[in-house]
Amino acid sequence: MKQALEFLRELKQNNNREWFIENKSRYESSRKMIIQFLDQKMIPGLAAFDPSVQNIMGKQCLFRIYRDIRFSKDKTPYKTNFGASIGLAGRKLQTAGYYLHIEPGNSFIGGGIYHPTSEELKAIRKEVYYSIDKLNKIRSNPDFKKVFGDITGDQLQRAPLGFPKDFPHLELLRFKDYLVMKSLTDEELLKPDLDQYLLGIFKLQKPFNDFLNEALLNGNDEEVS
Repeated sequence: MKQALEFLRELKQNNNREWFIENKSRYESSRKMIIQFLDQKMIPGLAAFDPSVQNIMGKQCLFRIYRDIRFSKDKTPYKTNFGASIGLAGRKLQTAGYYLHIEPGNSFIGGGIYHPTSEELKAIRKEVYYSIDKLNKIRSNPDFKKVFGDITGDQLQRAPLGFPKDFPHLELLRFKDYLVMKSLTDEELLKPDLDQYLLGIFKLQKPFNDFLNEALLNGNDEEVS
């Protein structure tokens, strides 16, 4: 990861097309290294306890470094990170998955589901409502709490439409994203056993992903009373 971190540090200081073109070979080399890390270490390691990812390829998981600046005030052309989303459809997944974000001084690992559709969000909220004990068991696991703290994501200001305002865990229904995250230091990314360290974190996350995916894949037709 050292090569990738060094490239990203310099890109942040020189985020322009001329510098990028001059250093494109460094970008391609860093990109290739991360794809190999995903293909050879992370995906096989994940598949050992989550078979749903076993046929995914690293290049399907890695996001483009080129920014869409058409509607952005920030006109810098390149992202200053490498982001990889590992799940049923790689970076295009519409189910809960695993995410690795590599950015000097701002790296993290985690996942869940980000910006689900309104129907997906309703399905998740129903699962939270009807299976709150199951979700609370996941959240209260001491190792889960130590690593992730708790669920994070954007939230509504009040109870979502169709759900009772007196639900004991209303804060869990107000989420618009259902995510867990853990920060990573640059030093942690340089660990010789980085893959095992990251896989240990992802393994703690899996029950949370399973909870979300059960809601998304199976749905719940019951009406909230």
